[in-house]
Amino acid sequence: MDTISVSEFQQRCLSLLDDLPADGLLLTRHGHAVARVVPVRQSCADLIGTVAVLPDTNDDLFTTGERWNAES
Repeated sequence: MDTISVSEFQQRCLSLLDDLPADGLLLTRHGHAVARVVPVRQSCADLIGTVAVLPDTNDDLFTTGERWNAES
C-alpha cells in the first residue's frame, strides 16, 4: 500500500483518485497513519478468493458442546 502525506493528497487528490491502486493509499499526518483511501468494490465477484482459509465445520467454533435431538 502506498503512503502519502495528507497535505500532498490534498494537492493531488483528483489525479490520485483517477489512478488509485487496488490496495489503496495510506494517508499520514506527521508520520502517523490517519486514514486509508481504498477503491469501492464494483461487484460481489471481487470478494471471490479473498478468504484464504475457511474454518473446518468440525471445529468447536460452531458448536455449543451440547448434544441435542432436532426431533424432540
